[in-house]
Amino acid sequence: MSQRTTPPPAPPTAGQQPPADAPLGNGLRQRHLSMIALGGVIGAGLFVGSGAGVAAAGPAIVVAYALSGLLVMLVMRMLGEMSAANPASGSFSVHAERAIGPWAGFTAGWMFWTLLCVGVAIEAIGAAHIMTGWFPGTPSWAWVLAFMALFCGANLAAVAGFGEFEFWFAALKIGAIALFLGLGVLAVLGLLPGTSSPGTANLLPEGGFLPGGVDGLLVGVLASVVAYGGLETVTIAAAESDDPVRGVAKAVRTTMWRIAVVYVGSMLVVVTLLPWDDPKVTEQGPYAATLDHLGIPAAGEVMNAVVLVALLSAMNANIYGSSRMAYSLVSRGQGPRALGKVSGGVPRRAVLASCGFGFTTVLLSYWYPDTLFAWLLNMVGGVILVVWGFTAVSQLVLRRRTEREAPERLAVRMWCFPYLTWAALAGVAGVLVLMAWNPDTRVQVAFTGGLAVFLAATGFLMQRRRTSRG
Repeated sequence: MSQRTTPPPAPPTAGQQPPADAPLGNGLRQRHLSMIALGGVIGAGLFVGSGAGVAAAGPAIVVAYALSGLLVMLVMRMLGEMSAANPASGSFSVHAERAIGPWAGFTAGWMFWTLLCVGVAIEAIGAAHIMTGWFPGTPSWAWVLAFMALFCGANLAAVAGFGEFEFWFAALKIGAIALFLGLGVLAVLGLLPGTSSPGTANLLPEGGFLPGGVDGLLVGVLASVVAYGGLETVTIAAAESDDPVRGVAKAVRTTMWRIAVVYVGSMLVVVTLLPWDDPKVTEQGPYAATLDHLGIPAAGEVMNAVVLVALLSAMNANIYGSSRMAYSLVSRGQGPRALGKVSGGVPRRAVLASCGFGFTTVLLSYWYPDTLFAWLLNMVGGVILVVWGFTAVSQLVLRRRTEREAPERLAVRMWCFPYLTWAALAGVAGVLVLMAWNPDTRVQVAFTGGLAVFLAATGFLMQRRRTSRG
């Protein structure tokens, strides 16, 4: 077994408590982190949700994914720099606390926890829907209960259990994407039996490369930003690996080609082979529609199986990520102390609390699908952008502090600092402005803003109370 090479924690600034992440286990290995990093970019949002982006932007969806992918690469590079210098299970929440103050760590951490718990509900419902299609007559709630019990149990066990589930889930998703890209490239070149090369006919149709105009491109950008969610989990998981600095550095350094190949590459294959306005793109999803176009037998069921794996993988990762975020917040005095107990290297009470909130959200989706559940969905719609904003501001502060106090910790460095950090901040602000401008996403900005203001005010009051006592 390799030796743990985590550098000693950086000293906290005045008025802050150091993160107490030491009791957690370190059962994740490099192969786990590599697969979590690879599989984290492949979710149901890519397999299914990207269809709406294609329908809105047309062939220009490739540009939309490239633009938002560039923003994500910058954010991950910043997060990788800070996580390699100071690995912590709270990831960006810990960095925000060290850079800005406890109120910022509180806000970013609990916003992300809420996002992940609501995500568990969405994924459980989606997975149950696929299972009831395969097994007609079975109750949807029974599948939700079974999946929740399975992954709650996996996360209550040693962290290696989570790592093994994610390793094999990621391997299946990566295999599916690799097969899709291989078949797609052969079809584009006219080398797949029974197909002829489409050339640029679908890339430059009547209406041009941008048939939906700038408005369509903007919708595509918004859709692609949502699809990129999940990359942050690897920096949370790195804190429980046997070599967190090496693990997070390697994962972040491969982000660029993963985004280029998995997202931009697959979108290019889809819009090259299919007319962008083919109704099957939104009805079946772009991947299933492409496989059906190529005459792959049972294409729909094949993609249903892949989407099921993606949903279950996301459930597993979200339970893990939410429990570690809750544990980190509690260990820093920013949550109920009862959730901070660790046994066997696992914060089991935090796992149960996260699963409990997720399962409650599932029940809300059945009882109040048009009221409370819709409200929760809107509330977390722009959370990831707020988290990215905190990440960028934190990196601006911590990079200079680390260069001054411990430059040897900078195993990963942000490119062209500080210019690209400021560019990323501008990009995050730009996407939020687009969401506020778009009638379909305006309500998400309002609800997310309300949640951020509420948590920030709560965190600030807690910070002042702690300071006055100290």
